[in-house]
Amino acid sequence: MIREHLGLRHILDLEKWEQLQDSLAAVTKLAILTVDYKGNPVTAHSGCQSFCQMVRQDEHLLPYCKKCDSRGGIEAARTNEPYIYLCHYNIIDIAIPIIIDDQYLGAVMAGQIRLSDSTNDAELEQISSTKNKKLYSEKWDDLKDHYANLPTMSYSEVQTVSKMLFQLCSYLVQEALNKNQLIEALKESTAVGSALSLSAISDILSSDSLHHAEASHKQKINPSAPDPDNPGCTSPVLQPAFDYVYAHKSENLSLKKAAELCHISPSYFSRLFVKETAENFSTYLPRLKMKWAIQLLAISDLPVSQISNELGYSETGYFIKVFKKYVGSTPAVYRRNNKG
Repeated sequence: MIREHLGLRHILDLEKWEQLQDSLAAVTKLAILTVDYKGNPVTAHSGCQSFCQMVRQDEHLLPYCKKCDSRGGIEAARTNEPYIYLCHYNIIDIAIPIIIDDQYLGAVMAGQIRLSDSTNDAELEQISSTKNKKLYSEKWDDLKDHYANLPTMSYSEVQTVSKMLFQLCSYLVQEALNKNQLIEALKESTAVGSALSLSAISDILSSDSLHHAEASHKQKINPSAPDPDNPGCTSPVLQPAFDYVYAHKSENLSLKKAAELCHISPSYFSRLFVKETAENFSTYLPRLKMKWAIQLLAISDLPVSQISNELGYSETGYFIKVFKKYVGSTPAVYRRNNKG
């Protein structure tokens, strides 16, 4: 199991990693940035578009960029695969998770492009937005020309590039981890005055901890439950509500709005929902949020307050109370007892 203090700065040679970022950005036309598990940058931004440079230089808009980076990385970590989404300015971004031994350490963020075919926009989650429309309209005159210059890709091209980046990052992080493990093993053997055997070196260099972490992660979080991103809804009438719930995890969808999404009355929606899930909508949604909370507690070191916020709870105290009701312990106790 990886040591608790291990982070991206310990695993990666960030100077060389940034050089790789620069090359990938030049080839793919994507802007690329590596962030830690809180969404804070650990590298410079490679190929950052002028539009995003201006947005990130604005003290009022930058917090939304950081929130997008954080939430995008969390969603990617939750599924352990690339997560494609829309930022607060409806620009395509991709989060590539970096997970080692069940620990979400950070993510490679790529994107800053527009879709050449906007028909896929409806399928993507806008991961963060603001109700302050006045703020955006005031900034738009200075930003619109830069927005028009953003590169474009088809959705299929975005999917292909995201898979390539995921495979490349997984390989490079694994190689860096192997190197660190070998160096630590050599230091330990030197400290005790013994030589490291060739078989031990071979075991380190041939290890596949990322693959092992992915497998154990999937078993640990939900050994018997269905895939959290596959509700298994058998009713086409209810599907719009299920789609919305899974695409907007930070929102608290009301029964009335859920019924409106399905174009039926609340009473009819409620009857269909109970028939579909064997529970009321009012109990299903918080239980589902607790399921997601358990996943985040298991795979990340995110503060409980941030997990609470990501799942749409305005007060951390109330989130803790609900969590204890459903799980039987507080989030902190659950994390302490279930971390590897």
